[in-house]
Amino acid sequence: MDITATITGITYQPLLARKLKEYDIDTFDVNHCPKSCLIIDDNQLFSLSKWISPKRTRSYPYEGIYDTLTGNKKITVIPVVKDEGLAGDRDFIQWDTISLMSLLDVYVILAYYDRAQINVHFTDKITAQCFDNQYIIQKISELQNYHSSALHWNLKETKENLASLLNKATVCYTKMSEILGVKMHSEIGIHSLQERIHSDLENFMRFSREKSEKAQFRESRTQQPKESLNTLTKAMITITNYLGGKYFFTVDEVFIENDKLYLTESKHSNKSFLPSKSDIKDGLLKMVLYSNLQTVSVSDVLYRAIPVLRLTSPRISHPIDSYATVEQLKFFISTHGMSKNQAEFITQLFAEAQKNQFKIVIEHGVSG
Repeated sequence: MDITATITGITYQPLLARKLKEYDIDTFDVNHCPKSCLIIDDNQLFSLSKWISPKRTRSYPYEGIYDTLTGNKKITVIPVVKDEGLAGDRDFIQWDTISLMSLLDVYVILAYYDRAQINVHFTDKITAQCFDNQYIIQKISELQNYHSSALHWNLKETKENLASLLNKATVCYTKMSEILGVKMHSEIGIHSLQERIHSDLENFMRFSREKSEKAQFRESRTQQPKESLNTLTKAMITITNYLGGKYFFTVDEVFIENDKLYLTESKHSNKSFLPSKSDIKDGLLKMVLYSNLQTVSVSDVLYRAIPVLRLTSPRISHPIDSYATVEQLKFFISTHGMSKNQAEFITQLFAEAQKNQFKIVIEHGVSG
């Protein structure tokens, strides 16, 4: 099933964002800070998150984005390329990642790694890669006096700096290879991407979009180990914003009931009552998108989207959802012997769902 949708803007109130640690710009090092934090620069406060790979599925970058959603000026640092060495993966920045950040009003600092360590467990593989911290501090200082939107900043950085940053990354990986004695991937892939950007930004967008579509297609036919689904039905959803940007996602489960289309994101834990907070926040960022969809259609038939975040575990004996009463929630918590922290988390999670008009379902599930 292929679903198309449109989105014009984001309105969302997160309740589970963690309290962020503050750093002064003069002593800040992006390589030693948490996944998300606050930066103070001349009395101006920035909410910053960082990606350890340009590919979303390599980590949980959405968790960091979620934790900074309430910030006045939100920044995220994304490597333009990450090469783990010939025995590892190499991932490139994609246009739709940048475009999605623009939609969320997040300023992207495109960055590069300039040093690393040998991975002692694998030949021709590196680890502990570090960003060029001075470059990132320079870009944060630029943002201090930048008063246009995240969209304009992200377009400017992509057009003016992406190609040169790829070149810097190439030089740095060549040096890492020489110093560490580790073979890296061929530079041909980076040069090819540079040529696409130099020739026409639209060409880069188109190339990036084609890769995203292929990844979306593959994911729609794959069940992940951490998913416990009622059915094996997955669907592809393509979201278009008012600027024509397209975002390609895979919905874990889809269910149609009259004029309602239930879009379910599933997270599973084998051992705990609930999936990890990182998993849940990753799912919540999907709820940020799905709860702001303006139109949703399947085969040109319009539906009303009902976003659902489904959390499963073999330790759950009976189900509950965010429509439950206070008494029902108390009974659910007590019968499962949940701790005070777990109870508070579920209560806040349900409150967030109610405030932002999506649904949480917690029920029994086992991995397939």
